[in-house]
Amino acid sequence: MTAVTKSPRNKLFFMMVLEFFIWGAWLPLIYSYLPSLGFTPVEQAWILNAFPIAAIIGMFFSNQFADRHFAAEKFLGFSHLIGGVAMLGLGFTRAFWPFLILMWIHCLFYVPTNSIANSIAFANMKDPQKEFGLIRMGGTLGWILAAWPFTFILVDWARVKAAAPKGMVAWIGTVLGSGLTGQALKQATRWTFIVAAVASLALAAFSLLLPHTPPKKKAAGAANGTERFAWLEAFKLLGRPFVLILWLIAFIDAFVHNLYFNWTGTFLGAAPAAGGVGIAGNWIMPVMSLGQVSELLTMLILGVVLKKLGWRITMLVGILGHAARFAVYAFFPSQPWMIITVQILHGICYAFFFATVYIFVDTYFPKDVRSSAQGLFNVMILGLGVLAANSLGPWLLQSVFTTAGVTDYKSMFLLPCLIALGAAIFLAAAFRPPAAPAKD
Repeated sequence: MTAVTKSPRNKLFFMMVLEFFIWGAWLPLIYSYLPSLGFTPVEQAWILNAFPIAAIIGMFFSNQFADRHFAAEKFLGFSHLIGGVAMLGLGFTRAFWPFLILMWIHCLFYVPTNSIANSIAFANMKDPQKEFGLIRMGGTLGWILAAWPFTFILVDWARVKAAAPKGMVAWIGTVLGSGLTGQALKQATRWTFIVAAVASLALAAFSLLLPHTPPKKKAAGAANGTERFAWLEAFKLLGRPFVLILWLIAFIDAFVHNLYFNWTGTFLGAAPAAGGVGIAGNWIMPVMSLGQVSELLTMLILGVVLKKLGWRITMLVGILGHAARFAVYAFFPSQPWMIITVQILHGICYAFFFATVYIFVDTYFPKDVRSSAQGLFNVMILGLGVLAANSLGPWLLQSVFTTAGVTDYKSMFLLPCLIALGAAIFLAAAFRPPAAPAKD
């Protein structure tokens, strides 16, 4: 820890690790946990949509307010203190209204910290273009690390005790092979919130060690209100056909992308007799974390891929990755090795579409509208697309494709597969960006 606290770059890297560890700890299993509490699909949607709604609010109001009135590291620490306490409460709450209120408190305080963490990083780097990518990789690493404590937490300890393994190696092997299943797994999932809360409170304390990042001064345009309502200017960008088309495709891809989170944990943990994969509860999150491992590797080659394939084909690969993954889910649920292997497509889907969209916006728009353009796409990627998936996902899984307790996973997964194929066709046929990017 001494090395972390002495080096500014290490501090920023560790900040990113904790920032995304929090999110990665509770998100993957919440979709299967909420039904176990007896919440209806509508109630689940209200809880799940706290995050995307907080993202929209944060984009338009919270981030700018924080930037102008608070030292960034103090805002980060205070937000994670409040958000961490709320998250801790979620681990001990089973009633709908308290759960809903605590989730909304957590999200309203947590979501703006994603941007605040970026602001702290950019303000304390000598060469952001060279350094930010490496520092931001700490976030992906944090998401990966969040999965692995649960190989020892979501364990059937009665089974381990009954096996009475001799020696450390045998004990570890027994523990790793004794994951919880069924109702016991669902009840133990509350530990995901407790672990996330500990990480949040740890980041609140660690924020005291971050470099001082004072409030930003108002720009000249702020006096007459042009900066305050800059997000309104962003919507004028939709008058450009190629922007509107990419914006709509971003919504579709975000919808499909978040159906993956809605359904994968339940599918992986369901018994083979029920059409699932039958993965033990303590291995569901590590299996899903393979997507973030591939994301790390894919981001390293993204620049080369863009030069070789260009914008449209790179984005097409990202969208088609969703179609391929859901096709494997639909047709090969009895082949666990295929289901596990196909998780690596998650990183390709993210980097080749979402990361490419952000790079495209940064490349094709002049400096004075880049922030607005990024915010415009964030509304779809982190807001409306997630809202749609979280609103429809629980209903589709529990009410449309499940009858008498049996889920038709094949038909369910073919739906996002076909939607992704349609989005790919739409992109290939209609997306025609200018031949050369706009000049600053």
